[in-house]
Amino acid sequence: MRYGEVIGQEAVKERLRRQLGGGHVPHAQLFAGPEGCGKLPVALAYASALLCREPADGEACGHCPACKMLARWVHPDLHFVFPVVKRKGQSGEATSDQYLAEWRAQLAESVYFDRLEWLARIQVENQQSLIGVAESDQILKKLSLKSSQGGYKVMIIWQPEQMNAAAANKLLKILEEPPEDTVFLLVSDHPELLLPTIVSRTQRVDFRPLTAAELENALRQRNGLQEPDARAIARVSGGSYTQALAQLRVDKDSALFFDMFVLLMRLSYMRKIKDMHEWAERVADWGRERQKHFLTYCQRMVRENFVYNFQRPELNYMNRREADFAVRFARFVNERNVIGIMDELSLAQRDIEQNVNPRMVFFDFALKMIVLLIQ
Repeated sequence: MRYGEVIGQEAVKERLRRQLGGGHVPHAQLFAGPEGCGKLPVALAYASALLCREPADGEACGHCPACKMLARWVHPDLHFVFPVVKRKGQSGEATSDQYLAEWRAQLAESVYFDRLEWLARIQVENQQSLIGVAESDQILKKLSLKSSQGGYKVMIIWQPEQMNAAAANKLLKILEEPPEDTVFLLVSDHPELLLPTIVSRTQRVDFRPLTAAELENALRQRNGLQEPDARAIARVSGGSYTQALAQLRVDKDSALFFDMFVLLMRLSYMRKIKDMHEWAERVADWGRERQKHFLTYCQRMVRENFVYNFQRPELNYMNRREADFAVRFARFVNERNVIGIMDELSLAQRDIEQNVNPRMVFFDFALKMIVLLIQ
């Protein structure tokens, strides 16, 4: 993988090129930044450059034997650690090696994804993932061996904040005294959750959110969107290409999501508790990923209706059905309740991600809308 396949982050790419070109490669780096900004893709491109046999200008050549192995993510000196869940009937802790086939399939499909997408891929989206102490034992074992190809050994740890205390403490020991020519790349959405002692032993590389222009360009070039559609999705994706891709998936369900949003608003306004309970039961039967996308859609609709009140059409991004509904509904989203509604949607999304009973989550949210809509 080469840096040209990564969206934006030019300053970080140049920094890493200079490191490798100057022979000053830190033994441990912490790639920190918001979800979907490209930390993992950059880590993969950097690892490719480190392991390439003929690197040029600080990045992989793309055609040597090492690069051909890297194209399939099977290079023997590239190791991965990521959150996993114990399989049903499995004895002992789960480790990343048991999910390498799924991990490589994910990377082959897209290097931009989040934790929930990963858990959905391994079909454990309703369970809590972690990086356990057995994983740390595997890291120590792998890195104690000599490099297979005679160069660097690279260990990419994706979402290290999911390590439990025992795993983190074991990792700390090897970070203090790393084997020769070993490079750790910790790729974290929430570095504040890491042990301070681990953070202090890494060189931090901060990533910024992607700009709307970068996202729009990527959506047009990579996903074939027309300019108006790409611009609309880029504006609501919060600097995250992962979120932009989620918006594309939401578009496939947009008609259903629109109908369910409208239904909830009407039932809440009319205080039809029994019907609201049935509404919550219907949404609760969806998969967790779809529920999360629905809540993201609801957040967008609340924002669009709030902005609609200012009579600035150039700031609105709604389709015809959504705009027709806003004519009647927008007045119910105002300065008195917009923050409260958005807060409740955020809390519902957090609860769904943490595997709280979806029937409770959605019915509770529906009941709160009764009070919020009349403010």
